Amino acid sequence: MRHPQRPSPTPDDMEPAPVRGNLPAELSTFVGREAELAELEALLGESRLVTVVGVAGVGKTRITARVAALMEKRYCDGVWIAELSDVHDPGLLVHTLVDALGLTDHTSRSPRAVLAEHCAERRLMLVIDGFEHLAGPCAELVRELLRRAPGLRVLAAGRRPLRVEGEVAFPLLPMTDDDALELFVRRAGAVRPDFRLPDGDRETALELCRRLDGIPLALELAAGRLRALTTEQVLHRLDDRFRLLTGGSPTALPRHQTLRTAIGWSHELCAPEQRLLWARLSVFAGQFDLEAVEYICSGPDLPADSVLDVLDELLAQSVVLREDSAVGSRYRLLDTVREYGAEWLRATGDADRLRRRHRDWYLGLATWCELDWFSPRQAEAAARIDSELPNLRRAMECSMESPDEVHLAQYLAGTLWFYWAGCGRLAEGRHWLDHVLEEESPYDHSRLKALWVLGYVAVLQGDPVGAVSALQECREEGERSGDATAVAYAVHRTGCLSIVADDPARAEDLLREALGRYREIGELNSNVLMAQVELGMAVAFRGDLEAATAICDEVREICEDHGERWTLAYALHVLGYAALRSGPSGQARRMLAESLSISHAFHDLLGTALSLELLALVTATEGDAAEAAVLQGAADRIWPSVGLPLFGSAHYGRPRVECEERARAQLGDARYDVERHSGRRLDVQAAVARALRAGADDGAAPACGDGAAPGAAPGAGAAGTGTPDGAGAAGETRRPAASRTPGRGGPELG
Repeated sequence: MRHPQRPSPTPDDMEPAPVRGNLPAELSTFVGREAELAELEALLGESRLVTVVGVAGVGKTRITARVAALMEKRYCDGVWIAELSDVHDPGLLVHTLVDALGLTDHTSRSPRAVLAEHCAERRLMLVIDGFEHLAGPCAELVRELLRRAPGLRVLAAGRRPLRVEGEVAFPLLPMTDDDALELFVRRAGAVRPDFRLPDGDRETALELCRRLDGIPLALELAAGRLRALTTEQVLHRLDDRFRLLTGGSPTALPRHQTLRTAIGWSHELCAPEQRLLWARLSVFAGQFDLEAVEYICSGPDLPADSVLDVLDELLAQSVVLREDSAVGSRYRLLDTVREYGAEWLRATGDADRLRRRHRDWYLGLATWCELDWFSPRQAEAAARIDSELPNLRRAMECSMESPDEVHLAQYLAGTLWFYWAGCGRLAEGRHWLDHVLEEESPYDHSRLKALWVLGYVAVLQGDPVGAVSALQECREEGERSGDATAVAYAVHRTGCLSIVADDPARAEDLLREALGRYREIGELNSNVLMAQVELGMAVAFRGDLEAATAICDEVREICEDHGERWTLAYALHVLGYAALRSGPSGQARRMLAESLSISHAFHDLLGTALSLELLALVTATEGDAAEAAVLQGAADRIWPSVGLPLFGSAHYGRPRVECEERARAQLGDARYDVERHSGRRLDVQAAVARALRAGADDGAAPACGDGAAPGAAPGAGAAGTGTPDGAGAAGETRRPAASRTPGRGGPELG
């Protein structure tokens, strides 16, 4: 799936450009289709839902992306692409669209409601690609969105229409002879820079294009063979393969047969080890990297040290595509190519073994990333998990197919706590945790971990009933089975719930108990540090600012020692709160500006909103009531995407009330309302730039969070929205492997 392109933090003196979509850059020249592009633009001007339909490989994805790019400036709220080909569970459909739009919501509202409310008052285009296997649920969702969002346009691409009222289906036919020939020549030139098409070869090439019915995928596969063959040889060999591979269903569409023949012909031209790797690569969902290929796909018949060379040949033949990402070079198979490989893998009888091998690799990957979360590689871990989410989903699905392996799915869902809570994936985390815990299984470490993580997510979503149920079950079963780690986490997250519920005294008792239990078992990680931050907030709410400062100063030192950034932003938030309550505003502004900078660098809307709220009060105490009202308005705009403003907590809400009282007293009600309303018109980036610029103008020097990871509000746990662009490309690379140490790392696989 494509993810929204998020800009890096900008210097204080630059206005950041707003993110208006996630359209990918074109990696190769778009060829032809001028008439189709013009007709699609006209249709989208008249209809709110246009679906491009056609056979596999005809170019539906490419033309929809092209027309979306041509029309991008017409949509002030952006053009967003959601790829659904790797989403097999209808329950994840809404999550995928929410992710594609870059939305963050930490309430207990359904993702469907969040998506509909986001689109309702915006002018945007949503491009939905590869929906055919989810046509029914996708049609229902599109119908609802179009009814609730009058400014929404939907451009869909699939092998069949959605069949939604008002839909205009646009059949995408194969390319014309001239366009097909131009595409073939251009792609041939990419394979062989010295390629030229003499006049005498033009008819041969044109015949080749016609025999391939002008289907772009088939043309590109054919062009890939020019590395070793002439155009005439390609045509002759293609003719042989047509006769060889005509055993399909007589009722299948001719173009389906043609495309399958083209892919089958490319397969036949591969060496045996290339065919074997092609088949084994079909176990991946979405992108994958070289290390995963070497571990999962190697064996006695395909040694690990030969995998790179074989993969390179598949790249050269356009069977595998290479893509650059925040975590380095990645690879993927086109859907049709992957399906063809999967058929061959099933024919070998090796599919189940490869799926388990794939599952085990991603269990190990999640284990390593959890360990790396408490290290300077925190941002890399977040970026890596983000890029591997389709494969992690497939690993959980694989483990749920057998009652004997459900504990592995529970382990994986629990191990990803840092991703669900720290990277803005609460809704999907809740989906998986509920799902894996539905199945009966022993109360081993994996199930107990999934329970406390479920309780944690429920706290962040504002679901106290669900949180209490999961955490109480975890504690009781942990005590019965002697799992001290599970008990410590259950106590900790119950304390987290208490502080959000405005019971800081009980929160302090529970958090101190949890920290004592952590010390007894020797636990030290980001969760433990967050417990200290939450304790600091509880103590501050009870009026002991000196103790709160001492607690969070210790957290800050530990964070700096370990390169931990997730908790640091929230320790700084508590320190800023304490400084604001105990003395001049200068120190508070520096603390809060750094916290805001880190949160914004990671698109953590919760941390951003909390920091803006306190910075508004700082600004009011400094005498600039108008600017304070603007910052409050900016925070107002963010909260609907986060959850209940300030958690509905009287303790968290007190600075906002105080700020409003001060500002109204200085400005008067009418002026205050005007300034606050103007703040609501600022997008997040403009608001943050304004707040940080104000700090710089006052002589403060807020540190920019160049390696921060998404974080969580003090007392409310963690909730972020992403990782910085470019994170994860550097650093040590290790081969994941599941640990056999109970409670530390991976589960028992034996």
